[in-house]
Amino acid sequence: MATRWASLGLRAPLGRPPPPRRSRFWLAAPGGVRFGSSSSAGPGAGALASSLVRTGGFVGGRWVQAAAAFPVRDPASGAELSRVADCGAAEAQAAVRAAYEAGAAWSGASAKERAALLRKWFDLMIENKDDLARIITAENGKPLKEAQGEILYSASFLEWFAEEARRIYGDIIPSSAKDRRVLVLKQPVGVAAIITPLANRAGIPAGVYNVVPCSRQQAVAVGEVMCTDPLVAKISFTGSTATGKILLRHAAGTVKRVSMELGGHAPFIVFDSADVDKAVAGALASKYRNSGQTCVCTNRFLVQKGIHDAFVEKFARAIKSELRIGNGFDEGTTQGPLINEKAVEKVEKHIHDAVSQGASIVTGGKRHSYGKNFFEPTLLSNVTTRMLCTQEETFGPLAPVMKFDTEEEALAIANSANVGLAGM
Repeated sequence: MATRWASLGLRAPLGRPPPPRRSRFWLAAPGGVRFGSSSSAGPGAGALASSLVRTGGFVGGRWVQAAAAFPVRDPASGAELSRVADCGAAEAQAAVRAAYEAGAAWSGASAKERAALLRKWFDLMIENKDDLARIITAENGKPLKEAQGEILYSASFLEWFAEEARRIYGDIIPSSAKDRRVLVLKQPVGVAAIITPLANRAGIPAGVYNVVPCSRQQAVAVGEVMCTDPLVAKISFTGSTATGKILLRHAAGTVKRVSMELGGHAPFIVFDSADVDKAVAGALASKYRNSGQTCVCTNRFLVQKGIHDAFVEKFARAIKSELRIGNGFDEGTTQGPLINEKAVEKVEKHIHDAVSQGASIVTGGKRHSYGKNFFEPTLLSNVTTRMLCTQEETFGPLAPVMKFDTEEEALAIANSANVGLAGM
């Protein structure tokens, strides 16, 4: 993503909901942010809400700056939106310490108090949903309607767990001894290194919630602090499998609790008995949301031979008629830019590899004239399991279609990946 940060805070072990999609809820600049020009930003662009905009980290209830800053860019135009504090190991250590010191009082908060704070956080997200959505579109490039839906979806977890916070039940377990009872009591886990949206206006005490923004260059140092500091009890990470393995190795030294959502390679299986029109509608939604840049987007389409040709034909027709490339702020846009040129290059690499091995480009297949980070929604046929696009996650607007004969064959192909997350 254009902006990366990690935040540290204390959380009671209420369970782990599916994390919101990979956009970040705020980016920062003093006094508001404007795009480079009105033509690149579209008619819906303008200054972002200054009350939600910050350039610093958030440690111990205070906004802090770092020795350096890194740019946050609009992926549609390439314009620099802001420069954010590039925090390092020192700031990460300060955040861990702040969270730890806040823990004594916070761990004693009642279920009712925690529920009220989560509900206030939810209310603030709904109150600011339009501005938050504009910030997502500015940083991520996705269509504004998608960003608005993301805010509501994200807020729904706060609403849900505001109620769940009242019901952190324990258990009484029968014992093998007649004069014994086994009691299970839920307690706050301690300092947790997580990725989460801004929360101080909800009334969460200073130190309980901390934000450590950093560039890719500083990410290693910040991540090492979070994973090795003995005061951190839990790590939650969403990202690549390769990075997840590194974090797991670091976390093992202090035997931390770990929750990870890593690489995906979701299959979409269509059998001969399927309604083709409904299958195409589902394929369109599951593949091209956020231009294919979600961790649960379909990455492989497996279509039974009796329905294969009709599916490919109707899928191509739907791509051409229903998807519109443009700036996320433009009315009617369904496909925004990829997050950066590196993401575009990966899509190109997968297409070139597939075509070199006999795949056919049904539609799309190249960069769009709208800008260097825009890529045409692409559909490939005659795809085989030897091709890169069926072996690793593309994370872009590429739909490879493979033909299969039997249910057993489809399941074998679907299960051949060493990653999961979703299946349709």
